[in-house]
Parts: sequence; structure tokens; C-alpha cells
Amino acid sequence: MKKGLSTEAYKGTRDFYPEDMAVQNYIFSTMRKAVERYGYVEYGASILEETALYEAKTGSEIVNEQTYSFIDRGERNVTMRPEMTPTVARMVAAKRRDLPLPLRWYSIPNLFRYERPQRGRLREHWQLNVDMFGSDTIEADTEVVAVAHAVMHAFGAKNSDFTIHVNHRKLINDIARTFFALDDDASQKLMKLMDKRAKMDADAFEKAAEEIVGDRTGELVSILEARAVAKLPEALLNTDGARELVALLEMLKSKGISNVSFDPTIVRGFDYYTGMVFEVFDVSDENNRALFGGGRYDDLVSIFDVEKVSGVGFGMGDVTIRDYLETHKILPAFTSTTDVYICVLEADVVTFADDVADHLRTSDVNVAVDYTGRKVPAQIKTAEKQGIPYIICIGEEEKEIKQFKVKTLASHEEKTVSWDDLPAFFGKK
Repeated sequence: MKKGLSTEAYKGTRDFYPEDMAVQNYIFSTMRKAVERYGYVEYGASILEETALYEAKTGSEIVNEQTYSFIDRGERNVTMRPEMTPTVARMVAAKRRDLPLPLRWYSIPNLFRYERPQRGRLREHWQLNVDMFGSDTIEADTEVVAVAHAVMHAFGAKNSDFTIHVNHRKLINDIARTFFALDDDASQKLMKLMDKRAKMDADAFEKAAEEIVGDRTGELVSILEARAVAKLPEALLNTDGARELVALLEMLKSKGISNVSFDPTIVRGFDYYTGMVFEVFDVSDENNRALFGGGRYDDLVSIFDVEKVSGVGFGMGDVTIRDYLETHKILPAFTSTTDVYICVLEADVVTFADDVADHLRTSDVNVAVDYTGRKVPAQIKTAEKQGIPYIICIGEEEKEIKQFKVKTLASHEEKTVSWDDLPAFFGKK
């Protein structure tokens, strides 16, 4: 073996030891249960896509600077997916005429981006993607935001612990192209600047804005500080984007989603958004940041030269939601998937210990047997460190009378249980 090999995972990725895997499984199962209650069904796809897919709609910055791309042995330009929405749009386009619209689909893929690892952002992460295809209504927009809200509650979050900020790409376009009369190039620059505003100090933002809107920078700042659609300039109030936002906010609040508000600084970086956009924020001082978001993208499927299919959805990353759960102390404690650890007192009873284990396994009890021949305290210590809740020590006496002392490791309580009653003791069959 080559000397000096690092034991560290590749920068920006993670190893998942059993405790970490338990957290990941909890996160995934909670996501699945929450979205399936709304009728969403799971799909999947390869991590590899042709680079042209992302060049077409994701945005040049992501493709040129943040993707893992390479030329394969067939001279094809390939990218490890940085996001899932273009893939699902491709899948819908491929079977457009066979799929019964509207579709409610979800997936939890791993995604790859070459960027500087930091809190909440790694080079590989997993992400819940929730998408509805084939409905361009305000009700569909409302449902997608409501699903995001429901997922947060499924994790134990309260309305007071997070907020949902909504905006509309049509309104953003009207601000840039109509209100400030910018051309396409300047409009794109303004949108990118608006998207970065939260990460800039006021002076730096205003200086950059002056290069785009000149002496109307004060008007731009006033618009971006509005926290109600009614506080926008009158010229923007009668636009489609403003009207749709008002309808969306009213519908969400009618569903009891009170922690939602208008935020004109929400842009979302991807080029394919066409309508409503939203982001969910943690309000904790320890983790005050955007957690995830999404929006409407009605033109994405049509880049494959098929008829238009409207879409709306969101993506929630596993890194940011784990940070959220840890910050708010609502991450469940690790529990082993193994129910019972069998401690073997002497070599002559190993076969019988296996019989006991198989007896329990046929009743859906998960059992591990210690074959090490170590002293009893060492075997018990292993069970405790692995978080296994029960232990049974088996020797000649247990083999003879088929009575077992089942010890609860957390409380150190013991109960004698017969062979026939063992499965029922663990609540199985």
C-alpha cells in the first residue's frame, strides 16, 4: 500500500459513519413522509448529464466555475449534476405525451458543485427536489410553498423559528426593464446584484447599483426595502407580478401559513425561473441565513423542442437542514437499528446463541451476536457504545432452561423472559 495516503474524505464531501448515516436516514425519511402526504411520488436519474443541458438553462457562472465536468472516452462533454431541475425537465420532455399531467414528483439526489466549502455549503450534498408539472395556476404555486412549510413542520420546526420570503420574476423584470428602462444586459446585471444584496454592506451595494441605474439608486433601495407589495411605487402595483404575489400571499395565509412575507430582494440565481420565487430563512441569531428555496419555471421543458409544460418546485439541501436541526436542538438522538446484543459467556454455547438470534430474527427483531470470546464487561461495553438498547447474556444455564435475562442498558433493569415470550417482549410478532 502506498504510504502517506490521507484518511480524510475529499475536500467538501463527507464520510457517513453509522451515527451520521442515522441522521441522514432520519432526514430523508422525514422528507419522504412529508411530501408523500401531498401526493408526490419518487423518481431518480443518473448523476451524469451532458454538459449542454446546463449550458442551456442553468447559467454560465455555474457551468463555467462550479461544475465537475470532463470529456469521457467517447469524446462527450459530461457533467456531474449540480442540480436536479434540468434533469427532471429532460425526463418530462422525453415522455411528455405518455405522462398523465399534472405530475407531482420528488427525488433526493446527491449533487456536486466545485466551490469553497463553508457552513451550509459543501461540494457534494443531497437535496430534496419537489416539482409539480402541468399546472400554471396560483393554487399550484401555493401548494409548493405549503409543502415546503409542511416539511419544516415535519422536522419539528415552529412558525416562529423560520420565515418564508416570496417574490416574483415578472415583478423583478418589470423593475429592471420597465421601471428603470434597462436593456437586457443591464437587467441581468441588476438581477445578479439584487441577488447578492444580503451579502453586501450598504455602501458597496449602492456603489454597484449606481453603475447600473445611476442617480436612481435611491429609488432602487426604496423598492428593495419594501416589505409589502402595497409599498411599491404605483407604477409597479398594476403589473402581473404584483397581482399574482398578492393573490399568493392571501392564499397562503388562508391556509394558516402566517410566517410568509413579500421580499423584493429574493431573485434566485438560476436563469430558468419565470414566476413566483421563494426562500425559507432560519430566524435564529446563531444560524440566520437562507435554508432553501424554489419557484416557477414554465419554459424549461420547452428547451428540448417539445411543447411547453409548466413547472414549479423547490430544493431543500441536507446540509442546511441538518444545521437548522442542530441549531434549534430538534435533531433526534442516535438510536441503533440493532434491537438486541447477545453476549456469549463461553465457547460451547455459540451455536445456541445463534439459535436464539435466529428465533428473534424470524420475528423481525434485529440481533447481533458477539463471537469475540471477550469477558462479559467488554461485550456489554460494546453494546452500550453502539447504542443497542438490550443485551442478553447466554451461558450453559440459559441453554439448559431456555430462560433469558434481558437487560435494558439505559436503566440497567433486568427481566427474565422465556424462549416463547422473547419476540413479544420486544414488541414484535
